[in-house]
Amino acid sequence: MNIFRLSIAFVAAALLAERAEAVPAFAEQTSEPCSACHVGGFGPQLTPFGRQFKLDGYTTRVGPTFSNPISAMAVASFINTAKDQDAPPAPHYGTNNNATIDQVSAFVAGGIGDHFGGFAQFTYDGVGRAFSWDNLDVRATDHLTVQGTDVLVGLSLNNAPAVQDAWNTLPAWGYPYTASDLSPAPAAATIFDGGLAQSVLGTTAFAYWDSSIYTEAGLYWTPGHNFLSAMGTDEGPGPIDGAAPYVRLAYQKDYGDQNYEIGAFGFFPNLHPGGDFSTGKSDNYSDFGIDGSYQFMGDGSNIYGVNARYTHEDQNLAATHLLGGAAKSSDSLDDVRFDLSYYWHNTVGGTVQLFNTWGSSDPLLYADNATFKPDSTGITFQVDGTLFGHDMSMLGGRFNLRAGLQYTVYTKFNGAGTNYDGLGHDASDNNTLRIFLWTAL
Repeated sequence: MNIFRLSIAFVAAALLAERAEAVPAFAEQTSEPCSACHVGGFGPQLTPFGRQFKLDGYTTRVGPTFSNPISAMAVASFINTAKDQDAPPAPHYGTNNNATIDQVSAFVAGGIGDHFGGFAQFTYDGVGRAFSWDNLDVRATDHLTVQGTDVLVGLSLNNAPAVQDAWNTLPAWGYPYTASDLSPAPAAATIFDGGLAQSVLGTTAFAYWDSSIYTEAGLYWTPGHNFLSAMGTDEGPGPIDGAAPYVRLAYQKDYGDQNYEIGAFGFFPNLHPGGDFSTGKSDNYSDFGIDGSYQFMGDGSNIYGVNARYTHEDQNLAATHLLGGAAKSSDSLDDVRFDLSYYWHNTVGGTVQLFNTWGSSDPLLYADNATFKPDSTGITFQVDGTLFGHDMSMLGGRFNLRAGLQYTVYTKFNGAGTNYDGLGHDASDNNTLRIFLWTAL
């Protein structure tokens, strides 16, 4: 298909243009410490400078035109749940009090000249004990003048809807920013909330008008089985039928030491569940919603942030219904996330998030839930500190370390607060303490 050939050509141009020297790691490329781009001195939560760096295609450069393009990171956790889980959350682990290396990742990242840049992440999953590709965002950008107004235009090739987004409101880069597969988690989530991450490729075109109005549209499709297998992944919940549209609209306003954003988004995939084409039907999802954020940066001594997102998903489950996986051919799911954060001197801080997921009842789709509903509600708390976020002397700004503690409280889990599975388990049994170390190099 033409869009596929165009995307492959775009990747080749971005990675091979000019010379191999032109893909440095971001800290070395910008000669700025982590705190310049990231709230709390560690990713992925972006400051205004960090957002603009990403929107401009990762091309901002200070100093030498060549530096090492390779970076790495690792995340390790200790997990304790309020009650032992019935079975180990993964092979080689116990039913409680598990310590693990969650992931080890390598990055190729940087800008090439003034118009091309991006990053590719490859990850070893310490829980699943497997390698795969991870986040990908490769860009081509330029600045135009339209009726006296600056317009930043660009293309992004990426492998997860919203991984290219510059605000920390959408799922790809939203709080809690780091998590462990060993932690209990509700079974129901929207497709937009990571359901197709790393199982698709997409090309989107965006325009950022006068550093205020952001518009974006594009298409996502499922690569071939052999390609996904080579990348260490699969088709996820099922291959996309044709291509899935994605749209994004946001308005941002900067007031010197503070800024805000309000936006809307939509993603509309048609999937063949489990790769089964026998019904001649597909499951059609319509995910759309609104988001907003506010940041007070001040002089960097006290930084406050608010992020919010509401997502509604309409589910036309024609294929799953015919295959016996859903009692109804039409369901819906809603999700709300709201988080508040504070950082002292962009080094030590905390975040609290309220989350609520609810939806229509379906005795087959949610057969393991006593109420046959997907509803889950709770609060996640986090405190963390970053040691070297301001320090350019540590390997040229490359080395950084964050230590943190998360605690998640569930008031409702998989449909109910008490006896949610009909086996006597309560939502609070899944309350989880996580202590983590996150290092970057």
